[in-house]
This record gives sequence, C-alpha cells and structure tokens, in this order.
Amino acid sequence: MISIRQPLLTLAFLFPLAIPSSLTAGDWPHWRGPSRDGKTSESSGWVKGRDWPAPSASWRKSVGEGASSPVVQEGRVYTLGWESGRDVVRCLDLESGEILWEQSYEAPQYGRHARGDQKLYRGATATPELDPEGGLLFTLGCDGDLRAWDIREGGNLVWEKNLYEAFAVPQRPQITRRKNTLRDYGYTSSPFVHGNRLIVEVGDPKGGNLVGFEKHSGDPIWHSENRDPAGHTGGPTPVTIDGVPCVAVATSFGLHVARIEGDRAGETVAFHEWKTDFSNTIAGVAVSGQDLLISSRYNQMAMARIEVRLGKAPREVWRNRYPTGVCTPVIHDGKIYFANKGIFCVDFETGDLDWAGGKIGDAGSCLLTSEERLVVWGNGGDLSLVETASRSPEKCLVLAERAGISRDMAWPHVVLADGRLLLRTLDGQLACWETP
Repeated sequence: MISIRQPLLTLAFLFPLAIPSSLTAGDWPHWRGPSRDGKTSESSGWVKGRDWPAPSASWRKSVGEGASSPVVQEGRVYTLGWESGRDVVRCLDLESGEILWEQSYEAPQYGRHARGDQKLYRGATATPELDPEGGLLFTLGCDGDLRAWDIREGGNLVWEKNLYEAFAVPQRPQITRRKNTLRDYGYTSSPFVHGNRLIVEVGDPKGGNLVGFEKHSGDPIWHSENRDPAGHTGGPTPVTIDGVPCVAVATSFGLHVARIEGDRAGETVAFHEWKTDFSNTIAGVAVSGQDLLISSRYNQMAMARIEVRLGKAPREVWRNRYPTGVCTPVIHDGKIYFANKGIFCVDFETGDLDWAGGKIGDAGSCLLTSEERLVVWGNGGDLSLVETASRSPEKCLVLAERAGISRDMAWPHVVLADGRLLLRTLDGQLACWETP
C-alpha cells in the first residue's frame, strides 16, 4: 500500500558515461556524488580563523533507520529509511528541511534471509538513485523491494518489483572456511542508471549477479554472465575499459567487471577472486582510469590495485596492508584517500603509505572538494576537514573538527550539495550544516 503524506507540484564533475541534461552543479544525485567517485566541484568553504562548518545546524529531521545516504537534485533532498514497519521515501526542501512529500510501503526491518550483526545495522541500506533526465527516483529496500517513483508528480509510484520473489534469490552462502562467518544483510547495493537501463546487483543464481532493467517499466532486459551472490557493498561503479562502458562490482566472490551496452551487455570483461569473511567487501570498488581498487578487512586485511584490459586476464599490480573496511576510497592526483580506522593517504602508483592520522574508527566516509580538501564523517557523529597531500604531503593535517553532531553510527556516506553538508546516522537523524 502506498501512502502520500502531502502532495507537491514538483518544481562539476559530470558523469563520464552519460551526461543528463538537467544535472546542475549543486546536485548530488547518486551514491558517492555526481560521478559516483566521492568528488565534487563544490568548495568546503573553509577559511582560516572562521567556524567550519557553520556554528549550528540549519535543520534536523528524522528520516527513518538505515545506512542509506541522501541524494539531492535541484534543491530537493531524497531519503529512504525504515520506521514502524514501513520503508519511507521522503522529499525534503534542502534549504529548510521541510518535508514536501512522503511515500511508504510495508517492509521488514531486516531482509527475509537476514543473519547476524543486527545490532550494527537495521533498516534501509542501499542509497537511492536519481535519474535527473527522466524525473525518476529508484529505491531498493533491504528486503529486495525495488521501486521507481515519479519525483515530478509528488513521488507517485511508477513500478515495483521484489527481487527475492522475482528471481528466487536464496540466502547468501558461507563464503570462507572460517566458522561462524555466514552473514546476510539483505540488499545493500545502490541501483545505477545508465541510459535507459537501471542496473542492479540482484544476485540471481540462475539469471545473473547483475540485471539491467528498462528504467521506465522495470522489465529485465539483460542479465550478467556472472551469477555470483550479491555482495555486501555500496553499488556498481562505472568504468570504461578500452572504450567500452562497463560497471565494476564487488560480489560475494570477487571483483566483477561487466559490459553494460549493446548486444553484449552483461558479458564478463574481467573477474578477480576476492573472498572475504562475512561477504564484507563493504567499501566496494574504486576506479582510476582502467585500474580498480578493491579492499576489505577480516581475512584479506588488504587493498589491491587491479589492472583491467579487454581480452586479457586482470593483473594485480600491487597488494598492500592498508585496508579500508567501510569507506570507499577517493582516488585523486596519484593518491588514495579513505577514512576507516584512521584517515589514510596511500600512493596509487606503489601502494605505499604516505601518512595516516585522525580519530576515525569503524564508521567513516570522505569526499574530495574542489580545493582538494577531504570532508570526513564518521564514528558516532563526528565531522572533520582534512588537507590532502597537495598541501600536506607528509602528515595528516586536520584543519577543523566538530564532534558529537549526532549520537549514533555514521554509516551513511557524507554528502555535499549546494553549499550544505548532509550528515546522516544509522538511527535516521539527518542534519544539514551550511559551509561558510
């Protein structure tokens, strides 16, 4: 059942594979930003001697439990969260925090095959995906409820599909030999729009790990050759391999790269085995050119750089002992940055550590601003601004810190849109702070 709280007349770094005409500089329409790489064309606004961010939050709202991050388009914030037996999709005004419309449907707090770690997560985990060109918002709940909403018509439902039911997806299997490491967190991976297709990591054991749906109807168009169970990860990452548009994803069994266009959509370009206890390659895949980074803790305790070329086996360029367990790395100007068990700068060419520091624990994410600074969000609600190697090549230099913005795990990735930081925690508290 769909419920409407209130009707509404809906009023860079551009994505490398498709440039939607209605994307503006202040938007954050995808998981990890405009290009799904943790980079923004916006400034942090930091000025020495002034408060950073503003002295107090512009607004706060409860948007439901989960590790799902907000997305932003044209002054509107879209969130997915769980509360009182329902997944709730909300549209808020970016400037005021006013709820403009709200849709919901019955949903469990955990996926139907859920197993383990339920004190560490709950509710919706996958970040919604905006289609700025088509006026659609796609959401994926932990129990496999995939839905398309018309943001130009008050969030009216366009189509819906439950992935568990449509594809008979079973519980994730035991991945490694270590005892008591079977985990299933339900669906965690953000959908991804490419052209007229919505690409989702379904984990269909008969059809394919990835499925390309027609975005207006929800009809499946292609399935990937790879049939691995879905991983516990953030979402497919776009990459172009020798001129061919592809996505890379961390499945339960490894790094999977697949074509996403034409008659060969779904065809495997590369696969590199990467099995992790608990199926936890949460940081997913980061991309620089045709080289990919994959990283996890637990039995792997490593980060690896993988070179991918058409018609060749993937090559592991290096493997180091500086893993990120949760934060997806940002790669910029020959350096790798991430915030997990500290804030790290690693050399992309060699894998060697340049510096580490800061006060980040398990929960952490970061983004890179236009003036080459890192905004870091983590712990139980702590925000910091950190210099990159361009100004501080030998040490972790923290320019500003604000602790205790919220009081729960900061699993959702930090967002910067139109001069405002959106900071969400697991309990569903969303705070908006203006940059100076």
